[in-house]
Amino acid sequence: MSPMHRRTFLSAAALMAAAPRAWAAFPDRPIKLIVPWAAGGSTDAIARAIAQGMSGAMGVSVVVDNRPGAAGQIGTEAAARAAPDGYTTAIVELPHAIAPAMMTRLPYDLLRDFTPVTMIGTSPLVFFGGTGADAKDFRSFMKAAAAAASPPAIAHSGAGTVSHLAAELLATRSGIRFNMVPYRGSAPALNDVAAGLVAGHFATLASGASLLASGKIRALAVASPRRVPMPALKDVPTLAEAGIKGVEIDQWWAMVAPATTPLEVVEHLRKEAAAALAQPVVKERLSALAVDLKSSSSGELRSFMRAEAERWQKVAKEIGLQPQ
Repeated sequence: MSPMHRRTFLSAAALMAAAPRAWAAFPDRPIKLIVPWAAGGSTDAIARAIAQGMSGAMGVSVVVDNRPGAAGQIGTEAAARAAPDGYTTAIVELPHAIAPAMMTRLPYDLLRDFTPVTMIGTSPLVFFGGTGADAKDFRSFMKAAAAAASPPAIAHSGAGTVSHLAAELLATRSGIRFNMVPYRGSAPALNDVAAGLVAGHFATLASGASLLASGKIRALAVASPRRVPMPALKDVPTLAEAGIKGVEIDQWWAMVAPATTPLEVVEHLRKEAAAALAQPVVKERLSALAVDLKSSSSGELRSFMRAEAERWQKVAKEIGLQPQ
């Protein structure tokens, strides 16, 4: 072996020997958990519950960093470009899997630019309607919609959002025309459902819980494979039960880290996140948001995200939506 090659070999060996000791000290400073949406929403609430649970066990603070803007692109790009050292993580969710089907240019690639850490949980997508006689249940709603002189209005949270694609799928599967009306989020959309200005809206239970509890809107159906065993939804049929096949959509949330984050660090984060999800106080907080907690391995999450991205590419083509 030449002197140059010997020095190179010894340097590489020294780095490999030092790596376990370096990562053994992880973490030794606060960890950032980027949420690519504004504070106050369901994703923010989920992130804060997990961050609090992880902080106590890890001995360092896990700090939620809200980076809203550009339909989640600003915060997600910041997470993708962060140093892959485990000190920056992020929350991704169903809209991240939909985005590639709706946008020709994104500043990040969900599968290429991130290392999956763990699934966090899922929540059923609920179709909410008003309280009129023509919306006493889902079948009544659809019968009235089919007989209407003009297409009833369904609110959604913007082009390409899950509520938009769910509404388009409902129209495609049922053969009934609807007027798709964009809103700046589920809160104003559901307020107009309650006021009778639009006929319905797909949203999570967390978004509609207060209006549902006050009797101002009704949960007409859930877009889940099976009924949801929660007091507010246990008597609400699935769309399949109500005669609409092929509209099964659960909102989901997951934790990721920048690509090339060392696997030892990813596994450490995964274990700590899973432990946080098992804490009674975290379970209670997230159950109140109708989140079904589901941890996973990194590999399982990668397979899931790939399948979701492929699924929504097919859905976009089926309902005729073109990437912008």
